[in-house]
Amino acid sequence: MKTCGIKPLSIAVLLSTGLLSGCLFEGEQSLEEMDAPPEEETAATPETNTKESPPEKGSGKESVEGEGQKEAEEAAETVARELFLIDSNGMVVPQTVELPASKEVATQALEYLVKDGPISSLLPTGFKAVLPAGTEILGLNLKDNGTMVVDVSKEFKNYQPNEEKKILQAMTFTVTQFDNVDRMKLWINGHELKEMPVSGTPINGGVSRSDGINVHVGDQTDVVGSKAVTVYFPSQQGDEEVYQVPVTTRVSTEGNLYTSLVQTLLDGPALGTSLLQPFNEGVQATSAELNEGVLSVTFNEALLNGQESKAVSEQALASLVMSLTNMNDVEAVEVKVEGVEQVLNEAGEPLAEPVTRSDINGANEPGSL
Repeated sequence: MKTCGIKPLSIAVLLSTGLLSGCLFEGEQSLEEMDAPPEEETAATPETNTKESPPEKGSGKESVEGEGQKEAEEAAETVARELFLIDSNGMVVPQTVELPASKEVATQALEYLVKDGPISSLLPTGFKAVLPAGTEILGLNLKDNGTMVVDVSKEFKNYQPNEEKKILQAMTFTVTQFDNVDRMKLWINGHELKEMPVSGTPINGGVSRSDGINVHVGDQTDVVGSKAVTVYFPSQQGDEEVYQVPVTTRVSTEGNLYTSLVQTLLDGPALGTSLLQPFNEGVQATSAELNEGVLSVTFNEALLNGQESKAVSEQALASLVMSLTNMNDVEAVEVKVEGVEQVLNEAGEPLAEPVTRSDINGANEPGSL
């Protein structure tokens, strides 16, 4: 799974994103029109500026999966994929959806982001697709540097200004769930976009997870002394299942970065959002140490719920693990509590081993294209 800068779950007011992702969300620039190729020539291939045609669907130019994974998926009727959809509060949220097995997995994932498309019968309650209806994925081209060039049809332009950043975030996080995809570039009908077509969000050079998702500035206004991170808070729509929502914010780089990130979680989501606070009042993180990919975090006893069989709540554990494993060097999280020999989860099971992201999501990692 990719990290911010992640990779399978789920705030209402989005603030200015200038401090977090100037490259993606700040400023405007004029769209430089690209000349159409002469009739006897084909359009330039994305990013190469040669006379080669853009990749077509099914051309194999999105690259090839490992033989073992491909054979396993061909044998399966459906495959779990992580799609970034929009919830009823307007947040961009990952949802794991069972899709028909396909060799063109990245193309398929993007096609299932189109409104009124094949995702319609599979949408979780309260969620909607993000790409304008009628948008076609004309081709994908995965470059050696990890950039996925996505060529879409002209219907892509048919969105409202307030949807622009959500579209970018949903597409970027969906294609970068694959291990060898780090960045996305957008083309329309074989011509590169340097800015988005409606509100002019600059995208020259491409977009990555480091540009953020559901961006919230927070209290850290010192760009030099802080770092952009993506943390997860739970949310719920009516009586439906609770899901985790990613939020990009900034944390202080003074002292222990992991402790600062945990403290951001303990402080809770921004007021006025639809997000929930999964941690009890008075919880404190006393230490956070990384050893060979396992981050061991120690809390005071306020972390635990219950009287006799005290345990860490399911949502608090999910928020911790998904947020911390979003860091490049963290593969699993070990939860410790001062004075408690064995920490239990909400089901009463001991957390005897470090918890991974797949333990929380219950889904397989998507692997490489």
